[in-house]
Amino acid sequence: MNAPRGDDAFFTDVAQLQAALTATNYLPDAATSTSAFLADRLGKPLLVEGPAGVGKTELARSLATAAGAELIRLQCYEGIDEARALYEWNHAKQILAITAGQSRLGDTAGGWDAVKTDIFSTEFLLARPLLQAIQRTEPTVLLIDEIDKADVDVEALLLEVLGEFSVTIPELGTVTAARRPLVILTSNATRELSEALKRRCLYLYIDFPDPAREREILAARVPDLTESVARELVRIVGVLRSLDVRKKPSVAETIDWANTLLALGAGRSAGRIDDSLIARTLGVVLKHRPDVTTALTELKLRP
Repeated sequence: MNAPRGDDAFFTDVAQLQAALTATNYLPDAATSTSAFLADRLGKPLLVEGPAGVGKTELARSLATAAGAELIRLQCYEGIDEARALYEWNHAKQILAITAGQSRLGDTAGGWDAVKTDIFSTEFLLARPLLQAIQRTEPTVLLIDEIDKADVDVEALLLEVLGEFSVTIPELGTVTAARRPLVILTSNATRELSEALKRRCLYLYIDFPDPAREREILAARVPDLTESVARELVRIVGVLRSLDVRKKPSVAETIDWANTLLALGAGRSAGRIDDSLIARTLGVVLKHRPDVTTALTELKLRP
């Protein structure tokens, strides 16, 4: 079971956490600030779901920066296994040690026993992100990114590791965290996660921001963009998200589009964005040809 982090907690209250995140140019809403604070205070992992590009991964990065902690990231993908997530033995180094040991001690039972003891030691252990986070005694934020891309077997591994923050290595014994990390899991909801995993986590859903908050984000991330252009850009992005497109523009892509306009000399003007410029730069926010075609048609633009 998870235990409160107590003296290991990074933040004293929700207001302090919100101010610290804002100082990193991450602008959280009340639900995000409260959920992150509770994850820190209660010692429970925080599962963050939502569309791609709304700031789920960035939340973990910003929390680490705000807390002065090290960010350790486990990037999940189809086929990831325990060896890539937890630990594995350095087989090449073990073989070299075995060869050297047998040359020194002779090919005897006693010689093998001595070598066997040596090669299953921490010197030959390759710690992967989960074990790294458990072994650290310094402040740590553990990001388990896109957990929905991993197989169910990895979820089962996480239940064990995140339940007690300990890892049993048969050859070495059990490694227990001296200082528990703050754990953030992200999911794009491409598949349903197990109820057992969800029960062990706090839950936060981050959706696309409303226009006012997205303009605040642009003001923080792209300060040279004029207010009128930012307002027009956010309006157009909102329209694109309402269309039947395969991949709706993310907040990160809104920021990319703002920087694109600045690079083309159009972000500092006081007027509206030229239609031809919108058409020519749609590839910054829409990444599939049918989506671009749909946008050109619906917005009545000419490429």
